[in-house]
Amino acid sequence: MAANEGERARRRLSTQERREQLLSVGARLFSESPYDDVWIERVAEIAGVSRGLLYHYFPNKRDFFAAVVERESGRMLRMTAPVPGVPVREQLAAGLDTYLTYVETHAHGFRAFHRADAAGDQAVRRVYQRALADQERQILAALAADPEFGPGFEESGSARLAVRGWLAFTTAVCLEWLREGTPERDEVRELCARALLGVIA
Repeated sequence: MAANEGERARRRLSTQERREQLLSVGARLFSESPYDDVWIERVAEIAGVSRGLLYHYFPNKRDFFAAVVERESGRMLRMTAPVPGVPVREQLAAGLDTYLTYVETHAHGFRAFHRADAAGDQAVRRVYQRALADQERQILAALAADPEFGPGFEESGSARLAVRGWLAFTTAVCLEWLREGTPERDEVRELCARALLGVIA
């Protein structure tokens, strides 16, 4: 096999691998620039594919950005899924550690996910709002399953509002942490833990 043929073979990706590659490039670009400033042509160029191939996976930029947001949302939900039968207070520090690991490891995706709310496209904003609602439901379900809080907690309007506010607080703290690099990770975890326990008390 000629050298250039071997190189092409090494670059050949499966459909899923190619899709993940494109979403990773998109996460980086959307995290660095507003939605309107990201060009599909640039995504294709960085990924080393034709624009036509990118459109084969994603019909338009809105669908592409929505897919980036959905991927990051799913990743966050999986990484922070509660452990049945373990009290929330015991899970909180470990859960936040996992969340902060995600924030550090997938910083571009985290930033891109939270840029979606500022996107002018209403369809994209709806994807983002659904993703936040999924996070909110996951936290409320974990609290409702804990005897300390009980099933009624999940149906409480004030509890729902408190969790929503905590998610906004935690997002702001993590975005600032990524930008400034301070305070230390343990301090960020403790700050977010105290905030949640405070709002649900």
